Amino acid sequence: MRSDWLVRRAVWYVALVVLCLPFVVPTLWMVTSSFKPLREIFATPPTLFARNPVVGAYSEAFDFQPFGRQYFNSVYIAVVVTVIVLLVSSLAGYAFARIRFPGRNVLFVVVLTGLLVPSETTIVPLFQMFKRAGMINTHWPLILVTSFAGPCVLATFIMRQFFIALPLELEEAARLDGLGRVATWWRIGVPLSKPAASAVAILTFMSSWNLYLEPTVYITTPELFTLPQALTRFTDAYGGNMWNVQLAGASLTVVPVLLVFVLAQRQFVEGIAHSGLKG
Repeated sequence: MRSDWLVRRAVWYVALVVLCLPFVVPTLWMVTSSFKPLREIFATPPTLFARNPVVGAYSEAFDFQPFGRQYFNSVYIAVVVTVIVLLVSSLAGYAFARIRFPGRNVLFVVVLTGLLVPSETTIVPLFQMFKRAGMINTHWPLILVTSFAGPCVLATFIMRQFFIALPLELEEAARLDGLGRVATWWRIGVPLSKPAASAVAILTFMSSWNLYLEPTVYITTPELFTLPQALTRFTDAYGGNMWNVQLAGASLTVVPVLLVFVLAQRQFVEGIAHSGLKG
């Protein structure tokens, strides 16, 4: 009996390893190739690991353009957007889940339609609006658009689903203690919603971190670039791609996302499970 269990477990592990290969191997190749000389990246037959590792591509990434400043831009924009989305989605999700008001379900459906609108369809009117407000070539469009667009809509859905699952007895007990709506949300809802908030934080951070279209449209000064935009600028005097430098820069860009996910992995899985998005 135990041997059958061990066989099934071994089969599952082998299957999981095979399924992970399409995701792990390209990332591993990206990191290892960042330590290869340029000629070795396109060597035939290809190699996974560098024969003679070099680290010059990493220093060159910072020398070629203000990569450190651009890295900071992406970090602080993603953090600010994540904080705003957490606050807005938590309040909106609690309101949709707990406060009964006329047209609540209809309004929630209207909010969800924001997920169906591609960002490409709104980029022109938004550009005109920010241009009139004098916000072009600033980070304000990247913060405002991401904070109140698709990521915030998805975050509101996740938070609503989580608050719906909370027992009503908790809210009734808070009312008996004299707490109002806002105090109940802050003292009861927010502490209990850490799993859902972790899922929202990871998804929002990744969405802001990976933005490419919006920075390309709104930002023109290299010192204000974010990382996705900066990675496209590693070209030589003839317009050719500096592949080893690009791979070095790309390898550095995955570090914050991995850290955020590793630190909140358990809460992320639990939050997605409570939201009804699993499976």
